Amino acid sequence: MVEKINVALKQYNYNTSVNRTDNTQQTSPVTNAQACPSFTAKTLSMGYSNKNITLRTELSGKEEKSKYKAVSSKLDRNTRKMLEGLLKNGILLNNNSDDKSTVLDNLHKIVTEPRAQGLNANVILKDTITTIAYPYFITQQFGDIPARYRNAVIQANNHSKLNQTDARQTSDDIDVEHSGTCVAASTEFKLAKQMPAEFARFAQGLSSPDMSVTKTIKLENLADNTLSGVWLLNAFEIPFEMNNFNEAVLKFKPDNNAILRAQIQTTDKDPEERSPLDVLMQSTFMQVGSQQTYNSLTDKRGGKFNQNDKGLIEFEKTFTESVVFGKNILSVTYQTVDENARLIGYETDLSTMKRHLINALNMGENVIIGYTQTNENNVIVNGHEITIVGYKTNGDGKMTFICNDTDDEVAKPIEYPEAYILPKIHHAALPKEIVETDLNIVPSWVEGVNMYKQMRKCA
Repeated sequence: MVEKINVALKQYNYNTSVNRTDNTQQTSPVTNAQACPSFTAKTLSMGYSNKNITLRTELSGKEEKSKYKAVSSKLDRNTRKMLEGLLKNGILLNNNSDDKSTVLDNLHKIVTEPRAQGLNANVILKDTITTIAYPYFITQQFGDIPARYRNAVIQANNHSKLNQTDARQTSDDIDVEHSGTCVAASTEFKLAKQMPAEFARFAQGLSSPDMSVTKTIKLENLADNTLSGVWLLNAFEIPFEMNNFNEAVLKFKPDNNAILRAQIQTTDKDPEERSPLDVLMQSTFMQVGSQQTYNSLTDKRGGKFNQNDKGLIEFEKTFTESVVFGKNILSVTYQTVDENARLIGYETDLSTMKRHLINALNMGENVIIGYTQTNENNVIVNGHEITIVGYKTNGDGKMTFICNDTDDEVAKPIEYPEAYILPKIHHAALPKEIVETDLNIVPSWVEGVNMYKQMRKCA
């Protein structure tokens, strides 16, 4: 039984780089992507009808004008143009954040308040503006460790090693070639694209000396009852305090080694590598999903729900997305996979899957999906997380989905025909109201509780 559970855990562990030898379908980068701002006043109302969001495209009062001037003065010419664009598009003064602070409020804090040791305020400021203006720059590519940092990284990673054998492995472990942060990078992308003010608030808090950010969530967005919601928070070991019977304040932090990775990327970032802000964001989301066991120096994790030391499984991914966005997210599993990780069918027809995705996109949601690659025997050999951001209908009536992949080394959206991508989708994270009338879905928190109990019983 334990072996079968481990197989099940492994087959849903969407953590690896996509196998680039899979050339069955060529993807098409969207060439005019920069002409389409990620978030505009026109689209602001989609998906946020229940929030008190302010839509403004002009600065109001001395305080806002002073903040804008202070931020603008720290920018180069190109980034200043991005800032101007964010103002004109209604993003800069948008306040769809947990504390109703605007993008501008948090940018101003970045340049006027201290940053964590070794971080450069101007670099974090530029990264934040650039990412909000064009989230497709987000990547999960770790990058190399320069020689002048190597000893410090080895010493930091050996700090918790119990024996010399583990310590000797460090030299290999710190050279991360294939990142397992696709879930975290997709979450970062969705946050920047869908909730820019909240993204800016996270950027400010995670790069501050405290290197943390708090968020108030309703427990009903995690589980059907308060006790189960509290169980989840305790199981994932995320620091929290109860406000009342149905509300908790969560504290998000990157792992202790993230600051060293972020410092390296501050001074030695190469093209197409992660920015310091990417490091902090992805570390934080990996910490949430891995029960606070992630290590930014090796891209490995521990934790009670996953026997694999890289990436996040579906249950962990759903929890992470639910608490970050404060929404009742359901992970809908579409593929049927046997205990040998072989794809044997689908839980629903592809037209229903397609309708779920379209309805979510029409609500203003960006949908993070996990898709699989199989060998000639239909055995799953790889899995990866990407984000669907839109769709278009071709002349023949067929649909093309517009997606973002944080691991394709292409800073543009890409297009997948429905005939290619739909059969590959193993699961999708969707708002509860999209699917609850169609499918008899067991919420992921129920599956997670049952899985954990079964693992404990077998152990």
